[in-house]
Amino acid sequence: MARCTAPREGHRSASAAANCPACRHRYGRNGGYSSGSYSSPALSYYSSSGGSGGGRSSGGGSGRIKASWSKAGSSVLYTPTEVRALTPIRHTVESRAELPDLRDVFLCHAWDDRQGAAKELHDLLESLGVSVWFSEKDVALGTPLLREIDKGLAKSRVGIVLVTPALLRRLPAEGIADKELSALLAREQLVPIVHNTTYEALRNISPLLGSRSGLSTAEEPMADVAAKLAELVAL
Repeated sequence: MARCTAPREGHRSASAAANCPACRHRYGRNGGYSSGSYSSPALSYYSSSGGSGGGRSSGGGSGRIKASWSKAGSSVLYTPTEVRALTPIRHTVESRAELPDLRDVFLCHAWDDRQGAAKELHDLLESLGVSVWFSEKDVALGTPLLREIDKGLAKSRVGIVLVTPALLRRLPAEGIADKELSALLAREQLVPIVHNTTYEALRNISPLLGSRSGLSTAEEPMADVAAKLAELVAL
C-alpha cells in the first residue's frame, strides 16, 4: 500500500499532492482535486484517532508531527495522541508564565525509584535546562516532608509522575506519592510518564490517573521523553 508523503514533505502545493503515491489518484488533470477538498491523512489522524482513556501513544514515524509550541529548527516530533494530551498542559505552562520563582517541573515518583529511574529523568531534564523540584535534593533532613511537597507543587508550573512498578506497588497504600497525585490530578498540570510498565497495569491500580494520556518509554528512550518535556515547558 502506497504511503502518503504529507507528513514528511507536505502537500502545500498542487504538484506536491499530485506527486504523492497515495493521493495522486484524487488529483484531476485540470489542476484541481477530483472531488471535495483535500485533507492530509496526518491531520485526519490527528482529529479522529487518539486517547481513548489514556492509552499509550501511537507509534510510527510517518504519523509524527511537530507541536505548536515547538521552536523553529526543533527536531522533536510527537504523535497526534501526544499533542492532544500535552496541549492542555502547555496551556497551563503559558498561563503560569508570569508567576515568580516557579520551577518548571515537579517530579512525583516512588521512593524506591529515587536513586534509579527518577534520578535519571531528573538529570536528563536538568541537562536540558529544565528546573526540577525533586525531593532528593529539595527536602532537607529534619523538615516536614508533606509540607515541603505541598510548597513544591504550588511553586511548579507542571507536574510529572513517573509511573513504574514501584509506584504501582506504593499507590494502594495511599502514601506520600498518592497525596501528590491527588493534588496534581485536580488541575490540568499532570503528565504521566510510564516506564517499565503499561497503562493497562496503571488503570488497574488508579483508573483516574490511567485515564490521562502521557508519554511512555516503551515507545522511545528516556532521553527522548525528557526532550519532549523540556520543549513542553520552555517559554
